[in-house]
Amino acid sequence: MEGGVHEVDASAFRECFSLAWRNPYVLRLAFSAGIGGLLFGYDTGVISGALLYIRDDFPSVDKKTWLQESIVSTAVAGAIIGAAIGGWVNDRFGRKTSILVADFLFFAGAVIMASAPNPTLLIAGRVFVGLGVGMASMTSPLYISEASPARIRGALVSTNGFLITGGQFLSYLINLAFTKAPGTWRWMLGVAALPALTQFILMLFLPESPRWLYRKRREEEAEAILRKIYPANEVEGEIQALKESVEAEIREEGSSEKINLIKLLKTKTVRRCLVAGVGLQVFQQFVGINTVMYYSPTIVQLAGFASNQTALALSLVTSGLNALGSIVSIYFIDRTGRKKLLIISLCGVVLSLGVLSAVFHETTSHSPSISRQETAHFAAYSCPAYQSASATGWDCMKCLKASSPDCGFCAAAADKLYPGACLISNSTVKDLCHGENRLWYTRGCPSRFGWLALIGLALYIIFFSPGMGTVPWIVNSEIYPLRFRGVCGGIAATANWISNLIVAQSFLSLTEAIGTSWTFLIFGVISVIALFFVLTCVPETKGLPIEEVEKMLEHRAARFRFWRKETDGDGKDSNVTV
Repeated sequence: MEGGVHEVDASAFRECFSLAWRNPYVLRLAFSAGIGGLLFGYDTGVISGALLYIRDDFPSVDKKTWLQESIVSTAVAGAIIGAAIGGWVNDRFGRKTSILVADFLFFAGAVIMASAPNPTLLIAGRVFVGLGVGMASMTSPLYISEASPARIRGALVSTNGFLITGGQFLSYLINLAFTKAPGTWRWMLGVAALPALTQFILMLFLPESPRWLYRKRREEEAEAILRKIYPANEVEGEIQALKESVEAEIREEGSSEKINLIKLLKTKTVRRCLVAGVGLQVFQQFVGINTVMYYSPTIVQLAGFASNQTALALSLVTSGLNALGSIVSIYFIDRTGRKKLLIISLCGVVLSLGVLSAVFHETTSHSPSISRQETAHFAAYSCPAYQSASATGWDCMKCLKASSPDCGFCAAAADKLYPGACLISNSTVKDLCHGENRLWYTRGCPSRFGWLALIGLALYIIFFSPGMGTVPWIVNSEIYPLRFRGVCGGIAATANWISNLIVAQSFLSLTEAIGTSWTFLIFGVISVIALFFVLTCVPETKGLPIEEVEKMLEHRAARFRFWRKETDGDGKDSNVTV
C-alpha cells in the first residue's frame, strides 16, 4: 500500500502475472492507457520507412534535406506544444480527458497525412499527430502510475514503454507490408488512425485517476476506484495515506489550486525532482535514440545497403530488439532498480556508439573508386561535376557529395566493391542502372563493413531499450509530489520533445556537414556526460510508495556507490538506494 515501504525481494514481474489473474482490472487500466505509448512508438517508427517513399513521390523532398527533416521534426514540434499544454490539461481536466483529446488529435492527423496532395499538407498532418503524441507521452505513464499498487508500479509503467517499442516494431512491419501497395506511404501513415480510435473507445469506459479525483475533493469516486485496485487488506491504508498527503499539501498552500513556476523552483524537493526528471528526459534524446528510430532505414543505407526494401527489413531487426528490451525492463525494473539499469544501459550505449563511429569512419574512407571506363559506359548520364574535374582521386563518397545536379553511384556489375560509375541522380538513370543488374547508391556507398554497422545498431538498441528507453518515463511518473505531478510531468515531457526536435532536425544536416562517424562520436561523448549525471543526480525509487519518494528526496545527498543499500540510524537496510 502507499503508506509504507514494500518488500521487493520477490520479482514484481511475477507478481504482475499473479495480479492479472487475481485482479485483471488493474492490468486493463494499464494496457488501455498504454495504447498512448503504442501511438507514440508507431509515429516514431513509421516515418522512417514512409520517408523513403515520400522522397520518391515528391522530388522536392528528395532534393532538400531540410524538407525531409521538417517532415520528421514538425511532429516533434507539435509534441512539444502537446506536452507543454498537457500538464495543465491533466491538472485541470484530468488524466482521462487528456488521453481522449490526444486520441482525437492523432486520428485527425493520420487522416490528413494519408490524404495529403503535397508536402505542405503532409507537414500540417504531422503537426496534429505531434500534438496528440505529446499529450499522450506524459499522460499515459502518469495515469498508469496513479492507478498501480506501489510494489508493481514500475513493472506496470514499463508496459507503457513496452507498447512504445511495440508500436515502433508494428510500424516497421506495416512499412514492410505496404512497400508493394499503391500509395505506399499513405497507407503507412493512415493506419495510425486505428489505434487512436481504439483507445478513444476504451477510455470512454474507464475511470479517472483516483489520485486526481481525491485532489479535486471527489473522495467517494476515488475510494470506489481504489477498492477495485487494491486488495481489501490494503485499501484502507492506501486511502488514509492519500488523504494525509493531499491534506498536508493543502495546509501548506492554503489552497489546492494555485500552482506557479516560481513556487516549483522555490520548493527544494520539487527542484531536485525536476533536475533529475528533466535531465533524464533530455539525455534520453541527446544520446541519439531517435536518430536510430526516425532514420534507421536511412542509416542502413548510409552503411551501404542500397534497396529501400532491404533497408526496411534490416531496420525491422533493430525495432524488434527495442521491443525485446522493453520486456527485459519489465522484469528487472523492480528487481534491479532504476539507477542500476540506467548505469548499465549508458555504459553499453557508449560502447556501441564507439563501434558505430569507427565503422562509419572505415566505410567512408574506403569507398569504391570511380572508374572512367564504367562512367563512359553511361556517357550520356555521367555526373557533370565528375566530367569537369580532373577526376583523379574520385571515389563513391565524393560522387555522392556532388551537387547541381545531384549525383549517384552505379556499382560495378561484377562486384559492388569494384570501381563503378558516377552518374546524374534521377529515376531514369536509377532504372537504367538496375536494368543492368547493378546496385544504385545515393545515400551511402557499398562497403564490406556494412554488417558491422548493423551489429553496432543492434548493440545500441539492446543496451538503450531496457534502461534509458523506459526508466526516464518511470522515474518522472513517480518522483513528483502529487500536487505538482501534472505540471512537472508536463515540463519534463516538454524537455524531452524539445531535445527530440533538436536531434531530429539536425541529424541529417550533421551527417552531411561533418560525416556520420563524427555525428555518432558526438552522441557517444554526450552519453558519457549522461552517465555522470545519473551517478550524481538521479535517486533510486525502487519499491518506494509515491508519498515516500518526496520524503526521501527532501534529505537525499549524492552517492556514487549505487550498488550499496542505504542504512537507517540502527544500521539496518532500508531498501532505499539513493
